[in-house]
Amino acid sequence: MKPSWIAAGVSTLTALSALLALPGLAQGQDNKSLNLYNARHYSTDEALFSDFTKATGIKVNRVNADDAGIINRLKAEGSSSPADVILLVDAARLWRGEVDGLYAPVKSKLLEDAIPEKFRAKATPEGTNWFGFSTRARVVVYNKANTKREDVDTYEELADAKNKGKLCTRSGSHPYNLSLFGAVQEHLGAEKTESWLKGLVANMARDPKGGDTDQVKAAASGECAIALTNTYYLARLMRSTAPEDRAVMEKVGIVFPNQSTWGTHMNIAGGAMAKHAKNREAAMKFLEYLASPAAQKHFADGNNEWPTAKGVKMENAALQAMLVGNGGDGFKTETIPVSVIGMNQVKVQQMLDRVGYK
Repeated sequence: MKPSWIAAGVSTLTALSALLALPGLAQGQDNKSLNLYNARHYSTDEALFSDFTKATGIKVNRVNADDAGIINRLKAEGSSSPADVILLVDAARLWRGEVDGLYAPVKSKLLEDAIPEKFRAKATPEGTNWFGFSTRARVVVYNKANTKREDVDTYEELADAKNKGKLCTRSGSHPYNLSLFGAVQEHLGAEKTESWLKGLVANMARDPKGGDTDQVKAAASGECAIALTNTYYLARLMRSTAPEDRAVMEKVGIVFPNQSTWGTHMNIAGGAMAKHAKNREAAMKFLEYLASPAAQKHFADGNNEWPTAKGVKMENAALQAMLVGNGGDGFKTETIPVSVIGMNQVKVQQMLDRVGYK
C-alpha cells in the first residue's frame, strides 16, 4: 500500500494540473469584476454569487477546485496570479494559506464587527488575513437498531473494542478527518492519539471510501453501524423529498460528541483577499458581502451551515432539529485555535501511515 502522503500528493498534483489547464482569467484593475479561486463546490452557492452581482454589478469569475489545488496554484503563479479572492472549506487549509503568505491582510471595521475573533485569523497591525463565514460540526451517526447512543457519545469511544466491526469513514487523509484528528491530538497528546487511530482502523467494517453521505447511508443500511460526518450532509438528507433519503434518516441517530468534556469538533469555511489581488476594491466588497445577513442566510438555508456573523438568526429547520434531538437548542464546541489544528496535521498524517489508515 502506498503511504497516504503519496496518495495525497498525487491528488494535489492532479487538481493543480486541472487548474493550470483552465483558460486564463482576466488580469488588471477592473472593479466591475473579480476573480475567485473557489473550493466551495455546492450548487446552492450559485444564488450567493448571483445575488452579489445583482447588488453590486460586479461579475464573479470563478475557478473551482479543492483547497489543496487552489493553494498549490497560488504558489505556482506567484505575483502573476489573477486571483482576487480565495474561498476555502477547511480551517487548517485557511491557516496553511496564511502561513504560506498567500493572503493580503484586510482592514475592515464591518468584517471585524461582524465576525467573532474565534472565526478569523489573529489580527496584526497590517490587518486580518482571513475570515470564517460558516461552520460545520463533525458528528457521529449510528444505526439505532444495533447500536446504543451511549456507546458513541465521545470520539474516543469510536476506537473502543465494543465497537469492533462497526465503523466506516471516508479517507483518513481527507481534510475533514485530518482537522478532526489534529484536534484530537491536541486533546489527548500524540501517543494516545496514535493509539486511538489504531483503534479506529481495528474497528472498521470496511476500508475507507466515498464521501460523508456514503458513510451515513452505509450506517443506515447495516454495512456498518457508526460513521463520522459533517452536519450539512445530514441536513441535506433531512431536507430531501426523496423517500430513500428520508428512510436513511429514520434509521440513524445523531450525536454531537464529547458534550461532557472538550466539546464537538467544528470546522470553518472562509475566505481571504489574494496577496496579489488586482481588483482589491471589488474583493473587499465581496468579502464584506459574505458577512452580510443576506449571504449568511445563504450559508444557513442553502448549504445547511451555521453562520458565523454576530446577530444572524439561524432558521434552518433541519439544523434546529439536530439540536433538539440532542437535548436542547445548542451544543458545546471545542475551543482549539485553528493554527494548532493545522500544525498537528503533519504528525497526524505520519500516524495514519503507521497504523494503516487508508
